[in-house]
Amino acid sequence: MEVDFYVHGYKQVQIGGFSFWITTSHVCLAIVLVVLIAFAIVANRVIKNADYQKTPTGFLNVLELLVETMDKLIVDNMGRVLAPGFRNYVSTLFLLIITCNLSGLFGLRPPTADYGVTLPLALITFFMIQYQGFKWQKMGKIKGLFEPIFLFLPVNIISEFATPVSMSLRLFANILSGTMMMALIYGLLPRVATIAWPAALHAYMDVFSGVLQAYVFAMLTMVFIANAAGDEAQG
Repeated sequence: MEVDFYVHGYKQVQIGGFSFWITTSHVCLAIVLVVLIAFAIVANRVIKNADYQKTPTGFLNVLELLVETMDKLIVDNMGRVLAPGFRNYVSTLFLLIITCNLSGLFGLRPPTADYGVTLPLALITFFMIQYQGFKWQKMGKIKGLFEPIFLFLPVNIISEFATPVSMSLRLFANILSGTMMMALIYGLLPRVATIAWPAALHAYMDVFSGVLQAYVFAMLTMVFIANAAGDEAQG
């Protein structure tokens, strides 16, 4: 039987003399972004129309739980000084990744199974790490590259640049492996056997692993930025 890993090219476009293909990953990522934007619009309207003298119920209660949980997580890992500046970024990052990871449940190919998605996310975090390091430690950031002795300079530099590589590869490899395993199961098993049996695997590959990887990526982002800024910035 044919095994489909859900990577297809839909249209070739020319930009600046270079050819690019619009693939499944682009389409699925666009769908995820539309869903998140719609969620944000609905959430904004619900919050604006809420009666703050009454106990929140329904969707508003879910929003408050989500915000409070993320705020507590960020404050616990980054401290009260850094946390306010990173609440929006870390929360958005977590929601984007977890939505991408869970999109496989709805027949999409998770955008995070494409390295072209995970690497830019890790690079954004990498530049934030470097910026916060120089902002709070100033020349101490450069000095740290020579510790504990001068000979460790190459090792420390490699360690700095290994951060975005390891973060992006961890997320990419875990989601891609789950996508490939599910593709093999659906492609090799008889159609009758795929009606109910793969549900347990979806629960692990998409739900458990997807939520875990989103949590790990967000957690590493917070820890790396907080460590780069130092104890003084964490309060």
